[in-house]
Amino acid sequence: MSTEASAVARHWLPRSLASRLYLIIFAGLMLAQGLSLALLFYERYQSATTMMLNTMEHDIGTSVAVLDHLPADERPNWLGRLQRDNYHYVLGPGQPGTLLISERSHEVTRLIAKEVGARFGVHSDTIGAASGRYQVHFTLRDGSPLTLDVTPRVMRVAQWLPVVLVLQVLLLLLCTWLAVRLATRPLSRLAKAAESMTPTVDGSKMSEDGPTEVARAAVAFNAMQERIRRHLKERLHILASISHDLQTPITRMRLRAEALDEGVAREKILDDLRAMEHLVREGVAYARSAHGGAETPVRIDVGAFLESLVFDYQDVGRPVSLVTSVSGPTMVRRQALRRVLGNLIDNAVKYGGVAEVSAWRDGQGALCIEVSDRGPGIPEEEMEQVLQPFYRLEASRNRDTGGAGLGLAISAQLACSIGASLTLANREGGGLTATVTLP
Repeated sequence: MSTEASAVARHWLPRSLASRLYLIIFAGLMLAQGLSLALLFYERYQSATTMMLNTMEHDIGTSVAVLDHLPADERPNWLGRLQRDNYHYVLGPGQPGTLLISERSHEVTRLIAKEVGARFGVHSDTIGAASGRYQVHFTLRDGSPLTLDVTPRVMRVAQWLPVVLVLQVLLLLLCTWLAVRLATRPLSRLAKAAESMTPTVDGSKMSEDGPTEVARAAVAFNAMQERIRRHLKERLHILASISHDLQTPITRMRLRAEALDEGVAREKILDDLRAMEHLVREGVAYARSAHGGAETPVRIDVGAFLESLVFDYQDVGRPVSLVTSVSGPTMVRRQALRRVLGNLIDNAVKYGGVAEVSAWRDGQGALCIEVSDRGPGIPEEEMEQVLQPFYRLEASRNRDTGGAGLGLAISAQLACSIGASLTLANREGGGLTATVTLP
């Protein structure tokens, strides 16, 4: 297949696997059904034609014999009795015609001539080429002409047959839908399990029931998921352990530095130690953020929760305000959500001077909480990178101002662990907007 043909095929084929399977199976079943129906009609047509010809020649022979033996004045009374669906008799020479053009008319004429005998002078001609109508001519014993007018008719279809065909198509649709559903359901479960895979211990596993191939795929996926989870937990544990163990020697070094004489060297050492302590604390926070999903969800009033969070900041003199809010109970992981919003508010105050908190529900009923600032914002091309650990924007968020490149990474990972999503966008008029969406 050429490249252009492949491109056309890809364009017309459905995108989803379920739709492609549905189309292939349904098309195959419909093709098989159509072929079976065509063969059935052909066999029925052949059988009916053979039976009709066999019956027709004997019926015509009897009818011609009856008319031949009747007096000429009684023959018109018998024409109605001898008439059939596709042929009737005419007393007279009939209409002028042309030579026979169909094999069927030749065959019927030959059988009739054989049945009635040569003394009736049987011959035929075509009357309507388009309709296939033809006439068979006889000469009775008294010399009177007799004409058999034959009009071939299409075999009628029973009235219940279209209803049966529609029911068969509906049955095919149902069977195809069930087959595709059973075939694609394991893939859907696999996709959901892959999307929910986290380094926490509460990650969902695939059911290992079902057909052999599905069970083997589920076992392999669960084993892979467990290996990935162990690997991620090991890395996070190493990071947390190193960050935690560094706190003790850093504290000792800070105490020793404070015992030194006043001077520039002492202040520089203390500044470096404070930066190291900050980095260690954020490293521990990042390692712990992956386990936010282990917290048990509780039902809270969103409005009261946000007011409490904002008032806590206002009580210590931080410029944080609640612009809009929502009310009503919602199931959330309270402490994890508080840490996410706390990180975002700290970043907003640190780099934008003020933080504005807003909350609403979207068209699908999801809870959206937004933290906005009026800081320098983030370049569009770096909007994704800032969510990675230890990525810093040197122009505004470097270690000189206390940034370790983990604040947004902690928020993003913690939001993911509780089933939420974090999106960033530059604010119109300047600043950054961080939106946490909880389904």
